Amino acid sequence: MDLLHPQLAAFATVLEEGSFEGAAGRLNVTASAISQRIRALEDRLGQVLVIRHAPCRPTPAGERLLRHVRPMQLLEAEANAELVPDAAASASRPAPLAIAVNDDSLETWLLPALAAMHLEHGALFDVRVDDQDHTLDLLRAGTVLGAVTSASRPLQGCNVQPLGVMRYHAIASPPFIGRYLKEGFNAASLARAPMIVFNRKDDLQARFIRRVTRAGVSPPVHYLPTSNGFVAAAALGLGWCLAPEGLLEPALQAKAIAIVDPARPIDVPLYWQHAAVRSTTLQQLGQALRKAASASLR
Repeated sequence: MDLLHPQLAAFATVLEEGSFEGAAGRLNVTASAISQRIRALEDRLGQVLVIRHAPCRPTPAGERLLRHVRPMQLLEAEANAELVPDAAASASRPAPLAIAVNDDSLETWLLPALAAMHLEHGALFDVRVDDQDHTLDLLRAGTVLGAVTSASRPLQGCNVQPLGVMRYHAIASPPFIGRYLKEGFNAASLARAPMIVFNRKDDLQARFIRRVTRAGVSPPVHYLPTSNGFVAAAALGLGWCLAPEGLLEPALQAKAIAIVDPARPIDVPLYWQHAAVRSTTLQQLGQALRKAASASLR
């Protein structure tokens, strides 16, 4: 039973699928029908909502509308499951829950929470990965229903729950330390020691350098967008980096890496922010995330 207006459903599906054709296939209508619904919605609101390029993206007005439509879709699914259980059971599979996470969480503690939600409640997930300082942008844009983030201040219309603290250590291989850092972590050595960074949004290593040296240092940089790959790359002597302590033990035991500065870890608090709606699914997901986080985070 469709409770959401067809125009809103078409709008959200176009942005999820990235095209009018993809939305048409998912909603079992023609691409022309999808286009007519989007145009009618834009006429009603007096604003352009969708940028019609591949992939389709929301305009600023579309982002604001999407922030409201996403929770409505979730509540619609829950209402159908409660009020029309036979119809809900015979309907197509549930829509994936779109959430934003940082890669370090995905590689360390998050998967048990998603597995528990799937096994207990049949939930499916659409996981978007970004730096923990930027996952909130996806929630702000309406792209996701919730985000694992380093931001403790809730967005308007959102709730926030603390998850714990992820501790990072500066690591490098023993030969790399002997070559570049034998004089210690100081401005001179860090200026010439190659550094591994996740991507251009990742400023964790730069923050660590500022904390240690109180100076502006511009070292050579490798960009390597993989958390597990950080440890392997450091062990191979590619550079030094900060990595979550949950990924370090095997390489430390094998003496493939060493913690360069054990007295100065960086602690990053993590939070779960989500749309502030009375959703059983979001409540269950929050519980699963906190349980998994408590077993791994500080």
